[in-house]
Amino acid sequence: MRGTRHRTRTRSLLVASVVVAGLLVPVGLYAAGHVGAAGAAAPPTPDPEPSGAECRTSVKGSRVVAYCHNPYPSADRVQLHTECARWWDIDADSRPVEVPAGRTVRLDDRCWKEVRSAWVTHATETHRAKAS
Repeated sequence: MRGTRHRTRTRSLLVASVVVAGLLVPVGLYAAGHVGAAGAAAPPTPDPEPSGAECRTSVKGSRVVAYCHNPYPSADRVQLHTECARWWDIDADSRPVEVPAGRTVRLDDRCWKEVRSAWVTHATETHRAKAS
């Protein structure tokens, strides 16, 4: 009689453990972000396409030169910005230049006296003015 009671208790504990595990697995997957609200697997996040020209800027005296090379298939738009050291010297921004795929462009600017800093900004989308 003692053996039957022991087997019944063991089966009951085993069934209870399976039921609890069955209830906790979906909760754990949902909390971990593996299952969305509708129960379907979440789609992978797309990686952005690499883009943007690599620019090398040099300052010699009052002149700034930047070479920008674009190794990527999408075009980039670059613009050189120059900040002059003297308060009376006018800071300048070059016109934006499109850098096609596989091409290199040269941007240059100058101050009357010393250059405080120079940098290049990028815009991957090409903005063209509409003719009215």
